[in-house]
Amino acid sequence: MTAPAIPETLELEVQSIAAGGDGVGRSNGLVVFVPRTAPGDRALVRIESVKRFARGRVERLLSPSSHRVDPPCAHYMRDRCGGCQIQHLEYGAQLEAKQGIVSDAFQRIARQPTEVPATRASDKQWRYRNKLTLAMRRLGHSWTMGLHPFDDPAAVFQLIDCPITEEGVVAVWREIMNAASLLPDTGELRGTVRAAGEDIVIVIRGGTAWPRSESFFDAVPSASSLSWIPENGRERLLHARRQTPAGTSFGQINASVASELRAYVVQRASSYAPTKIVDAYSGTGDTATSLASLGARVTAIELDREAANVCAERLPAGSRALVGRVENLLMGALPADVVILNPPRAGLDGRVTLALERLRQRPRAILYVSCDPATLARDIARLPHYRVVAVQPFDMFPQTAHVETVCELVPVAA
Repeated sequence: MTAPAIPETLELEVQSIAAGGDGVGRSNGLVVFVPRTAPGDRALVRIESVKRFARGRVERLLSPSSHRVDPPCAHYMRDRCGGCQIQHLEYGAQLEAKQGIVSDAFQRIARQPTEVPATRASDKQWRYRNKLTLAMRRLGHSWTMGLHPFDDPAAVFQLIDCPITEEGVVAVWREIMNAASLLPDTGELRGTVRAAGEDIVIVIRGGTAWPRSESFFDAVPSASSLSWIPENGRERLLHARRQTPAGTSFGQINASVASELRAYVVQRASSYAPTKIVDAYSGTGDTATSLASLGARVTAIELDREAANVCAERLPAGSRALVGRVENLLMGALPADVVILNPPRAGLDGRVTLALERLRQRPRAILYVSCDPATLARDIARLPHYRVVAVQPFDMFPQTAHVETVCELVPVAA
């Protein structure tokens, strides 16, 4: 008996938002992912690919969801900007979608259905980003500096404004565009502008020579410093108008939500009355120093030497900062009363979860801070001797499908 043929177009009611931001609906048992849709939309969808599930695009919106809003960013619709995924949802629906994404990951991947509370909102829904990275491409003497369409990651459109980014950062990018003739003589570059307190730092990646870097820096007067990462080379500070404080390149993109999340982690960690804490993937030590100030002895572990050095300078006597990979240093730092894990998007190396599983003296709690619910859920599944006691999502990145989550685990009673 052959499976029924998949029609080229079908009517679909969107039921939820998936990780990544696509709307999800079902038609005759087929799961269909459709970008730029909202829960409650009824749409005529053209099917573009079918595997275990289907992907499609809206051909006509038959009945719009009550959660839809007009995106204020012109690039979102006109250029199909992939930087934001859910700008077409009103903010309350965005928070609900992220709560659902976290809950789905726990149920589907961790196999631990968990009650996930409401996502904590960002106090700023716009102009919250203090960092903007753009692709830079040259055709002849003309440069395009912008982002990628969500449906064509090889293309780049010219950015005029990014309303989720601080105006000062966007203004520096406009200065860079005006000084484009002074960039390295190459076809492609990548640039980052970050606000760090009163300073704005620029990092340009690519090219093999930059003879006009000083003239370029002079033409971007709002920037505090200019660094360059040549092809197959290491980052070099080329020019600075004043000494930039150490560690300014490691700050969180949404400073206010990062501060709220850090306070939450410190409060939950301190509730276990710890005397010894391991802060893995510690960065420049914002969390480690907060906990050390409460009297705990903290061992911070960080791969980036510059960030680890900043952390070491901030920690009081009795605490320490180690430079290296967490999977190589964790066992030597244990046992501890509380372990804090804040890995990159790829999640924990398998050796980290294995070390925590094999401990005879397990920590009273693990606080896992994650920027990817899928890898968080995967890692929890690798920790069967611990159970989830609390989960809290934070909206670090409004208008996007990304969500930051703090998961609290305790050992399973013997």
